[in-house]
Amino acid sequence: MCWSATADLVAGAGVAAVGVACVARVRSGRDLPLAALPLLLGAHQIVESVIWDSGGGSGPATVAWAVIALPLLAVWVPAGVMCAAPPHARRRLVLPLAAGAATAAVLAYGVATGPVTAEIRGRTVGYVLGLPHAPLLVTGYLLATVGSLLLSGDRRLLVLGILVAVGASVCWALWRLEFVSTWCAFAAVCSVVLFAWVRARLATPAEPRGPIAGH
Repeated sequence: MCWSATADLVAGAGVAAVGVACVARVRSGRDLPLAALPLLLGAHQIVESVIWDSGGGSGPATVAWAVIALPLLAVWVPAGVMCAAPPHARRRLVLPLAAGAATAAVLAYGVATGPVTAEIRGRTVGYVLGLPHAPLLVTGYLLATVGSLLLSGDRRLLVLGILVAVGASVCWALWRLEFVSTWCAFAAVCSVVLFAWVRARLATPAEPRGPIAGH
């Protein structure tokens, strides 16, 4: 995710701190999964700093990295979006959530049966995991993560979805060229957007929970 162990550690701590700030400001339990996403992304980067220090390989840190990156995020993001989405948008979010659950099941099986290995490639880390039907899995993963944000019915989450789509494409291209890994910077930007989303939710009047007494 970053270009060195130090960069991953520093960026991970920063992103996790944003996550703490997000969680501390949550007003509704429905917003908690999305608000906690920066905490998960920060932990993910800190785990990769351990992989850098160990020179790659297939140890517990590599497996933990794969679990977070693959099955966990494929479910966490669409589930979090569905929880936070306005009622009128939840029905259309069933498809991204179902795609995420199905994709996560296949990815979890792949990680469990392994092996998962990490290779240091200059200023990037490459992860190797044999998975069947890779294009289909990528499609399901993107539908679950990016698709749920785009269909969320929330303007700020829509902006985040566009940012994720564009930013992930750029980061993937740079990583594919083995030039430099910039995923950590991308995660930091997304975390700041989520912090702004949490603050905006604080300024939004709460939805009425039922009839007002006396009326």
